[in-house]
Amino acid sequence: MTTRPLSPAPQPDADPREAANRRRRDFLDFLVKSSTSAVALAAIGSLAACGGGSDGAAASPAPAPSPAPATPAPTPAAFAFGVASGDPLTDRVILWTHAKVPASTADVVLTWEVASDAAFANIVRSGDVTATESASFTAKVDVSGLTAGATYFYRFRDGTGASSTVGTTRTLPAAGVASVKFAVFSCALYSEGYFHAYDAAAKSDALYALHLGDYIYEYGSDPKKYGNTSIPGNRIASPANDIVTMNDYRTRHALYKSDLNLQAAHARMPWITVWDDHEFANNSYVTGAENHDPATQGDWVTRKNIAAKVYHEWMPIRTPDPANLLKIYRRFDFGSLFTLHMVDTRIEGRDRQYDNFGDADGGVARYLAGLTPNAGGIRADASRQMMSAEQQNWLTSGMKASTAAWQLLGNQTIMARMWIPGSVLSTIGSNPASAPAAITAYLGAKATRAAAGAGALTPTQAALLDPATNPRLPYNLDSWDGYPAQREAVLQTAKTQGKRLVTLSGDSHNGWFTNLSTLDGDKVGVEFAGSSVTSTGFESAGLGTLASSIDGSALVPQLGNAAIGAGLGLIDDVNYCDTTRRGYLQMTVSAAQVKGEYVFVSSVKEPTYTATVGRTITVAATAGGTAAPVIG
Repeated sequence: MTTRPLSPAPQPDADPREAANRRRRDFLDFLVKSSTSAVALAAIGSLAACGGGSDGAAASPAPAPSPAPATPAPTPAAFAFGVASGDPLTDRVILWTHAKVPASTADVVLTWEVASDAAFANIVRSGDVTATESASFTAKVDVSGLTAGATYFYRFRDGTGASSTVGTTRTLPAAGVASVKFAVFSCALYSEGYFHAYDAAAKSDALYALHLGDYIYEYGSDPKKYGNTSIPGNRIASPANDIVTMNDYRTRHALYKSDLNLQAAHARMPWITVWDDHEFANNSYVTGAENHDPATQGDWVTRKNIAAKVYHEWMPIRTPDPANLLKIYRRFDFGSLFTLHMVDTRIEGRDRQYDNFGDADGGVARYLAGLTPNAGGIRADASRQMMSAEQQNWLTSGMKASTAAWQLLGNQTIMARMWIPGSVLSTIGSNPASAPAAITAYLGAKATRAAAGAGALTPTQAALLDPATNPRLPYNLDSWDGYPAQREAVLQTAKTQGKRLVTLSGDSHNGWFTNLSTLDGDKVGVEFAGSSVTSTGFESAGLGTLASSIDGSALVPQLGNAAIGAGLGLIDDVNYCDTTRRGYLQMTVSAAQVKGEYVFVSSVKEPTYTATVGRTITVAATAGGTAAPVIG
């Protein structure tokens, strides 16, 4: 029987940054565990008290009295996890750090300083905050009285003079701002690879960052768990088990924040974050999760509340309702350019997924039944929700009240209709060898109709393109596709309000640009979905080559560049996709247009990388909404 060592033998590090990462991980393990384990504390305390110790020899004569020893100098606090800022408003921003005196559980009183210059010659705000054991030695302060659209430098210091690194932050812009550039991240699985996307964004000219969820993952280091089959370097999950307890979640957050690339991105710009499922457990919903077993992992509500508490401890987030840590949807106004609505479609109000009941068909029958109207025209799933009615009203009323040029949704899962024709979806699932022929037949029918009109279709081709004979089915019922009635309500409201709607989404691990269309096919907005930081996408299921068939670019040889962005792929609403690469999304918003740049890194398995822009997509504003996208 082959066993896996708890810790791999040290290997030479090709990259000095990874060597430093490894040393920090060793140190963080000490810091976190010593703050929560009485046994470890006792051991550390006894070793510190023993000094050289006694060898058990006979007692010697008492020495002559000596002067009282001088009071030892206080031990400096360690700022092992860097600094971070978040939730900027026009006059304030959250500052965060972690500070702990090694081998001590004493509170750490910190002085925080905000300056207009990197040398801190002009300190504009300062004060005190305490890092306590009850908050895992994290400290947050909401600094107010700042100037809109201004850049600031900040740091924390303890009573010994020990200082954190210096971070850069900025407030939200005033109404007259011409454009705003920000980075969008999602899905960073530590064991799957290096966080190069964070490093690339830290070196870019983005001014803000959005994280749309799966900032951490709950899986342990079991080789059978997702992400543990090809671990680069020393990137092994800690603790080794799926995280369940308070100490588990704190240790996992600490592991992630020990990564120097992540620290650099946090120190470079303010972040606006929202959780998805893996901050709790895979495919979470209000009353449970796919990766939660009450028999072995206890009560779901307890675990959910623990995860939320630790998230608020370790993230630079302003808590909207201290009495309800599960309520984190909130809104940010970027001048007159756009209002950003950060929604929670995962924890706050989500019903159980159709595909989480163990049905043999993966929940498809439930989904189709839910979409079928009854005699009164009401769909059976009309009451199913991704978010509570309270949050939905908050969202739609906020969009209505906003006078900004654009309405942006910071959203977890794909919102567009990702409906694949049944003739293709069934072969991918049951007979992959037949999938290429099925794809070719379907795309050929679309190409014929695009080039010569519906009259040129053969009967077989016409049947392939007829939803009545070849229905479109969603491939992921954990996304908005599994909750079509509430999606329809949100889209219809945006349409009625006449808003320019842009959704920013994560979760899928692939890059997408799609139309947001109603069930009747009316285009209401667009969706930019960025690739993951490290988590594997379609390529891990052997579907990495499907991208050109999904977005229709496979038809360029027949139709020329007109095939790009024309809805001629397997999924009607997809205009672009990438199914193999990791990275992040860089967005630039002005009153006239929204531009998305899909930034990809060369590898997440190697300690060094290059970053390139794989695709740039621009959507221009028009009087009635948006123009056709320019994909280049």
